[in-house]
Amino acid sequence: MRNQAIIFMSVSFHYADVDFKLKSPTSLKKFVVDIFLKTTKKKLSLSVVFCSDDYLLNINKQFLNHDYYTDIITFPLEETEATSLAEIYISLERVWDNAKKQKVTFDDELHRVLFHGVLHLTGLKDKTKEQKAAMTVAEDKWLKAYAKYLKSML
Repeated sequence: MRNQAIIFMSVSFHYADVDFKLKSPTSLKKFVVDIFLKTTKKKLSLSVVFCSDDYLLNINKQFLNHDYYTDIITFPLEETEATSLAEIYISLERVWDNAKKQKVTFDDELHRVLFHGVLHLTGLKDKTKEQKAAMTVAEDKWLKAYAKYLKSML
């Protein structure tokens, strides 16, 4: 019998160099795990790290050889037929700026960015115009589903 690591379905939130507290972290964790399982039929173990622009810029330079700010970087670490292990890094400064530019709330933009990263783990890409359009449709679908999920919790 092979020695396999057991991956539990979980999402954990971490804070690198920012002072920040998520609203409804338990609901968000449960939603991400549930929708990932429904979408992929895989169990998810995900660490999400909230950080500053500079922190994420360092990661972008070090691991991707990109010398520019970004709002999110997704690292799929281990993928099997049944499980997905990953890390997501999110710059809160980029999220604030994006929210202002898009004229949406910070929370809505934060959820969109997080869902964007998770959607990458489901296999969605965003390199071409068509892929970007499909990604936006999927983000909107997940945002609506999350809003409905939160209302059902009341």
